Amino acid sequence: MTDTNDGGAQPQAEGNAAPGMHILGQYIKDLSFENPNAPRALAQGDQPKLDINVNVGAQQMGDDQFEVVLTLNAKAERPDLVMFNVELVYAGLFKITGVPKEHMHPFIMIECPRMIFPFARNILSEATRNGGFPPLMLDPIDFAQLYRQNMAQQAAAQPSGEQKPN
Repeated sequence: MTDTNDGGAQPQAEGNAAPGMHILGQYIKDLSFENPNAPRALAQGDQPKLDINVNVGAQQMGDDQFEVVLTLNAKAERPDLVMFNVELVYAGLFKITGVPKEHMHPFIMIECPRMIFPFARNILSEATRNGGFPPLMLDPIDFAQLYRQNMAQQAAAQPSGEQKPN
């Protein structure tokens, strides 16, 4: 019998494992909720200005283990007062196998935060609700776009003679 491989799954090269990701753990590293002007901030008034910042970081913890840290900051203000300021640093410990070295960085910085974001979003929502405000429901985040923006900013910050090849 001959395998023609006509449009089916591509065979894997010997010794190459299929890419895989396992979440070994998830945890809050830091959670801070400030309601500096309560109870005045809880009163109905003008729609607050909401600033949200997202940051992703990672560090290698072992041969195939990485800690990925998602930092979410949200600040709600009216012209005359800060309503709330919340910061969540949420992390996951991941075991990643079978990802080629040249694809490891984008994989870690895109796929891993994508996996833990719904849990961080829920914690942020509960923290604002428990602080006396309507739950803060963050929109989904396009981590691939965030990665591309960060890479472009880093490339622009490097002197022109030292840019990394694509």
